[in-house]
Amino acid sequence: MIPCQGPDLRAALAPEPVDSFAWKMLDQPKISEAHDRLCREALAFADAFCIAEHPELIGITDGKAVGTYIESRFKQHLREQDFFVDNQDEGSAAKGIDLPKLATDIKVTSVRQPQSSAPFRDFRQKIEGLGYHLVLFVYVKTDSRVEFTSVRFIPAELTADFQTTKYLRHLIDDEAELEDLVAYLQDRQVPADETSLITYAEHLLENPPQQGYLTISNALQWRLQYKRVVTTAIDGVRTIRG
Repeated sequence: MIPCQGPDLRAALAPEPVDSFAWKMLDQPKISEAHDRLCREALAFADAFCIAEHPELIGITDGKAVGTYIESRFKQHLREQDFFVDNQDEGSAAKGIDLPKLATDIKVTSVRQPQSSAPFRDFRQKIEGLGYHLVLFVYVKTDSRVEFTSVRFIPAELTADFQTTKYLRHLIDDEAELEDLVAYLQDRQVPADETSLITYAEHLLENPPQQGYLTISNALQWRLQYKRVVTTAIDGVRTIRG
């Protein structure tokens, strides 16, 4: 991925400038009983997957290939458990997330570098959250065996960038001026034009963001890093396994 450092890339990603009255917080989906069951199924799948042999993975070192295999097997498990009511329950790359009816995406990543990518939809995702929940499988592979060191369910409202939201909340608590917020958003290379950042900063002064717990880097896609939610007990993040 090419980091979003130059003005050309930031301009390409930036939305059209809007007036301050148009801003509203991004919608964050609610958690339902279906998500409770999804977590139970994730645990059952992880336990069974870890005790099984997977000869298809022998000699495979590409993390993307391993992740695709694990994700496909998890979806197969959900189908076998009649978790999908109809074909529309299962997403696709074109739809952007794996379980659109549950507003949930499945992420699989190696414990060596727990990170993945996510589609860029709006620069506010870095501050307000991705807009969907995550089921995260963190694995270590040895030949034909896979062990899940961590399985987490991360609610949508906790999927914003940790450092950005933490300091924005600090600035707002300290009654910072508008220009302080704008300068910070620019320092963090939030991919939006100056007019949008000014109007959005006005909005944030009245609507402080919730604390996020991912690390989100700018790129043509968001680069998500999960170390904090894997290694730290966070209120609201469900520890399914590990």
